[in-house]
Formats: sequence, structure tokens, C-alpha cells
Amino acid sequence: MASMNCGKYAAYPAVDISGRTWPDKRITKAPHWCSIDLRDGNQALPVPMSVEEKVEMFRLLVDIGFKEIEVGFPSAAAVEFQFVRRLIEEDLIPDDVTIQVLTQAREHLIRKTFNALEGVNSAIVHLYNSTSTVQRDVVFRMGREEIKNIAVRGTRLVRELKDASGNKKIRFQYSPESFTGTELDYALEVSHAVMDEWGVSEDNKVIINLPSTVEMSTPNIFADRIEWFCRNIRNRNEVILSVHTHNDRGTGVATAELAVMAGADRVEGALFGNGERSGNLDIVTMALNLCSQGVDPELDFSDLPHIREVYCKSTRMSIHPRQPYSGELVYTAFSGSHQDAISKGMKAIKVAGNTCWNVPYLPIDPRDVGCSYKAIVRINSQSGKGGVAYIMENDFGYEIPKWMQPSFGTVIQSQVDQNGREFLPKEIHELFHDEYIRLHEPYSMKKCTINWEDREPERDDEVSTTIHCVLDRHGREISFSAKGNGPVDAFVRGVRQHTGLDFSVDEYAEHAIGHSADSRAIAYIRIREAGGRDSIGAGIDSNISLASIKAVLSAVNRIESQVKR
Repeated sequence: MASMNCGKYAAYPAVDISGRTWPDKRITKAPHWCSIDLRDGNQALPVPMSVEEKVEMFRLLVDIGFKEIEVGFPSAAAVEFQFVRRLIEEDLIPDDVTIQVLTQAREHLIRKTFNALEGVNSAIVHLYNSTSTVQRDVVFRMGREEIKNIAVRGTRLVRELKDASGNKKIRFQYSPESFTGTELDYALEVSHAVMDEWGVSEDNKVIINLPSTVEMSTPNIFADRIEWFCRNIRNRNEVILSVHTHNDRGTGVATAELAVMAGADRVEGALFGNGERSGNLDIVTMALNLCSQGVDPELDFSDLPHIREVYCKSTRMSIHPRQPYSGELVYTAFSGSHQDAISKGMKAIKVAGNTCWNVPYLPIDPRDVGCSYKAIVRINSQSGKGGVAYIMENDFGYEIPKWMQPSFGTVIQSQVDQNGREFLPKEIHELFHDEYIRLHEPYSMKKCTINWEDREPERDDEVSTTIHCVLDRHGREISFSAKGNGPVDAFVRGVRQHTGLDFSVDEYAEHAIGHSADSRAIAYIRIREAGGRDSIGAGIDSNISLASIKAVLSAVNRIESQVKR
């Protein structure tokens, strides 16, 4: 097997910083969020969104609660320009929402950007130029001073056009693109030059956005860079420090979280991490990470299925089934041990009432993001009896007792192995009825009446109930009357006397299915033959006594039919 040629790559340089403070910090409040779905996410699509699709996505982002939304690159394409104009002309931007538009630091592009913004209430003009070593040397073939001058000239023109527009609600954002590939001291130098040209103040704050345009290091080194920047930038209280992380190394969320711990005020990202190459920061994941720690993310993901639906429709992209919080399978357990732990945790939460969420394998309550409990446990060849019992209780109200769970679990496991696929809840319910409730061979009940004595019995073993039954066995009627200390005892005595079967009731449980006045009852019974063999049965009826008698007959039929478990 050939080895990878890793020697061609160089390690990312560490930051010379002492006394770093971010490792001891905790995120206690949400950062300022900016959605870039309609720009960075859109430009990364094989088929970019139409104006109508962009409008639908914009409305979704507003509903989620974003107050800053980067809506596009209006100087880059006609669709982008038309979309910005439509938002403004049709008054689709709420008063508390600011749109952000991107432009390169080139004169004709900046002027077209301001044409697109004519009549806007409030906006952020996001200016960028690449400052990285490799871009300077290979792409532009310019020195540091030349690249800095591009940023300064672009900033000057933005300021002049803002002043000419008379719109004091136009704000300014600058990004030294490819910040991760730019020397720290140079990124700071360019940012200071831009700030000086813009003229920052408490009332005119500038957004300095530091993008990991390509994720090149572990998250801790990026956090060191952000803390260094926060320490060294001038007029820190007049600067909103923003980060825009990508996911090339698979740590875009961690990088953004540590950057906030290191001092960043603002985070740019996209729903489900959509964006160039491996994508951007997944705002859904970061926001729900905060929620799982008791911090209000100030974004509303309480209807995640709807958000997924609009996203997939608008972008034509899919969401991985294992995507944190959002994937189809993230709240689902197939493993038997996981299912058992989840089932017990859910019961404990229910018993405890209003308490802190603490269920094994579920970092958040699926209902908080609009997901149902029905998909938490799903049954395949890896599943166990606890998962089967959870589905029967959660979906159908059958509280299968522990002593019955191995029996029914074995039935399900056999069918799953035989079919080689996942079994749905309705199929599990049907199998339960086939195995226990609808088992009418060799004995079936044709008639049953129960009579109780008027007086209360003085002892538990006192005969106080008489039962009259007619059973059918392969077309032959068996009629009997028997007495016992209750309906089950009387029925067992009668069956033993008239069939020759020798058995006793070993376990019994019953409960109502549902809570209405006309709800039915289910009984579960385990019987034991004189020879030591067990059999389990179940019965359902509106009368609990008849349900119990049916359960005994179910268990007898399973012995007689030689159904092995």
C-alpha cells in the first residue's frame, strides 16, 4: 500500500502570544449573527437560486430571527442586482433587519453596488480584497503596500458614495480575505489603514471581518490569532470584530466558537454549513450548541423540519442524515444498549416532571426543534428488546412488562434478521398482534360469562367467581364451568380440568390503552407448565377480566402450537 506524500505540506505557524485568556472563557451570550446563505451559500450552488427562491430564503432567514443578512454580490450578476432591487422596491426588508452586500475593492463594482442600494433603509457595504502571501505573490504579483492601497482606495470610495447618498444608516465592513494565509502584523496594518480612511467612532463603528477563507489550522491557533488581534487593534471599542469560518478541516464550528471565546463579537455563517468547498460555519449547529448549554442563541430553530424543507427546496441541496441536530437520524438509536438507555432516561424525565434535560445519547430534547419522539428509536438487526418495548409504549400505549420483553424482542429480531431491513413501528405493532392477540389456534373463545358472588370474600384464596366458557378446538366444542378466587383463577382451573394441560400463572400485568372512558384494556400473562416450560400471552378487551382470560388462552395456544422462543 502506497504511503501518502505528506512531506509536501508545511505545518501552520503558531502564534507568539503569552498569557492567552480564551481557554478559560465560556460563551454566556449569543454573538451577533450574520447569515451569508444568499451570498456565499448561493454562489456555491451548482444551480444558483432564482430571484423567487432567494426571496423565499430571505423570508425564512427573517423568520428565524437574523438581523443582518448578506443578500448577495449585486455588481457580479444581473440576478443578484435584481434581487437587491426587489427587496428594496417591494419593501420586503423589516425595519429591524439590515441587508449586507459584498463588493471587491474595484471602482466600477463599488459604484454598481451603491446603485443597487438606492432607497435602502439600512445596509452594510462589505468591501474585501485578498491580503494573503500566496495571493500577493502568485495571483496579483503585488507587494504589501500595493495591496494595502487597494483596500484604502476602495474604502475611500465607499465613504464618498455613502456621503453622497445622504444615508447615515449605511455601515461599512472590511475583510482582509484569506486572513488565515495573511501575516498577523500585515492583516492588522491593512485593517488600521482602512479604519483611518473610514474614520471610526463610537457612533460610526466599523466591522472588521477576519475570514478563514481556507481553514488551515487547528481551532486553537485561530483563537490565538483572534485574541492577538483583539489585543493589538486600535480603538477596540469602536470596532465590531467578526469572523467568517470555513470548514476545510471539518472544524468550522469549533473555530468560530473558540474565536468568540477569544473576543470576536460577530459570526458569519450559513444554514447547515452551505458554502464553497467544504462549506462555511453551520449556524444551526453553533446556535443549538449554545442552546444545549442553556444559552439563548437568539435565533429560532423550533421548527427545524420546516427550515430543512425550505432550504432543500431553495438550494437543491440535501442535508446529511448525520448532520448535527439537523440530520434525519441524529435523534435516532438503532443500537440495543442505546435504546434501553434512552427509554429509561425518557421515563425518568417523565416521572421527575419539570426538570433539567438529562437523557442518555440525546444532547437536546428533539421536541425543542420541532422533531417528534416517534423516530428516536428505530428497529433493525442491531436493536434490542428495550427499543422494541419503547416503540410499543411510545407509539401505541402498550407497556410491555420486563418479563415479556425478551420474548417479544426475540420475535422481532428473528423477523428483522430474516428480512434484512429496518422494521417500522406499524409492522412491530402488527407482529405483536399476530404473535399474541390474533392467535386463535388450536383454541378459540366462542363464549364466556363470569358470575361473582354478592358478598366480599373473606380470604384471597376463597372461591368467589364462577366462569362459564365454550372453547373451540379444531371444530370441536369444549364447554365447561369452573370456580376460582377470580376470573383468571377460575378460567385456569377450567382449562386444566377439561384439556389435560397442567400449568400455573407465573406473571401477570395489565393496564388501560388510552385514557378515555371507552379505552380498552390489555393483559399480559406468563404461564408455566408442570414440565418447566414457559409461555407468554396477551389479550385485549374493553373488559379487563376478559382481556386477562384472552391472555391466558393466548399463552396456552403458544404452548400448544409449539412456538419456540
